[in-house]
Amino acid sequence: MKEDTTVIPFRHADSIEDPLTELAREGARRMLAEALKAEADAFVASFSDDLLPDGRQRLVRHGYGPERSIQTGIGAIDVRRPKVRDRASAVPGSERLRFTSNILPRWARRSKSLDALLPVLYLRGISTGDFQEALGALLGPDAPNLSPGVISRLTAGWEKQHEAWQRRDLAARRYVYIWADGVYLQARMEPQAECVLVIIGATPEGKKELLGFQVGIRESTQSWRELLVDIKARGLAMAPEIAVGDGAMGFWKALDEVFPGTRHQRCWFHKISNVLNKFPKSMAPAVKSDLQNIHHAPTRANAVAASETFREKYEAKYAPAVTCLTKDIDALLAFYDFPAEHWDHLRTANPIESVFATVRHRTVRTKGALSQKTVKLMVFKLVQAASKTWRRLNGRNQLPKLIEGIKFADGIAVNDVAKTSAA
Repeated sequence: MKEDTTVIPFRHADSIEDPLTELAREGARRMLAEALKAEADAFVASFSDDLLPDGRQRLVRHGYGPERSIQTGIGAIDVRRPKVRDRASAVPGSERLRFTSNILPRWARRSKSLDALLPVLYLRGISTGDFQEALGALLGPDAPNLSPGVISRLTAGWEKQHEAWQRRDLAARRYVYIWADGVYLQARMEPQAECVLVIIGATPEGKKELLGFQVGIRESTQSWRELLVDIKARGLAMAPEIAVGDGAMGFWKALDEVFPGTRHQRCWFHKISNVLNKFPKSMAPAVKSDLQNIHHAPTRANAVAASETFREKYEAKYAPAVTCLTKDIDALLAFYDFPAEHWDHLRTANPIESVFATVRHRTVRTKGALSQKTVKLMVFKLVQAASKTWRRLNGRNQLPKLIEGIKFADGIAVNDVAKTSAA
């Protein structure tokens, strides 16, 4: 009689058995394989009418390349890239058609999300020798392509990218709007109070780009002047139409020296916060509603009338709050001289605040001191990743009018106003 035997596999002490992760990894592998196959089939189909002299189709599927392991956030996934054969390549004088996958580039070994994670981990203080241990819980203990040598080459590459970006030629660039702010990362970079000075610009196509940044001493006029002069020296000859920022900066004085023709637009988000700080908390809802009546008014005249109402309502008892608002009223209402589609973008420095919320979150709990070099690399890599999701300006068709010199009144082009009045 044959005895039944039961074999119980022993698991290594450091390994983690997670059926859910394995299921997700297998599902991801199958989906990736199907996506790659569909991409190759679509490429072949796009040349279906391209035939050889003997009537055969020029492009055909030609098996798969060797299997390789791609590191992702759920671990390693083994994939094989489909191959496409160009039968006309044997014909003398013909140019060979090559299939290149957009999903899986030829030499890719890591997902883009993982590439974005690596600089964060490095800049947060994880040494090159600790990467495999730090990522072991996510990628498995034998994660390839993350050796100390690989990480060292990556960081050297980030430095070269940053240096090249800092020296890039701006002669062919034009920025219609710019946003400026000083971002305090709350990391112990140096004994002095330092912050990252940031400028984001909007191109004539409505795209937002990181224009310049540097670590400065507080938000002094000299620090901002150095940044603006550097930008201008690299070829940015055309002054922006308007700059957006808060009032607690030396930026405005430096801007008038370097780009004297640029209009000033104070950030309403910062102004509302500053005014509310001069009122009792119990009054905040009512005061905030009154302030919104000003900066959401449909015309400049309505906004001026609402600001006068605010002054009459609160000046007797809360004069400092009224002064805080009225002393900058012209700069607060400058956006009325620009297309109405852009008002939401121009009333606030939020394009910088929202982007650097992530950067600030990365550093607010950093225990070790960050050098200026490390801070610059962190800002550069994180903003590079964030810029891919930046929202373009609404009403991009209005930007060429600004560049041509057409004036706007209450958000409408002056010539459009004249046509409406004539009708």
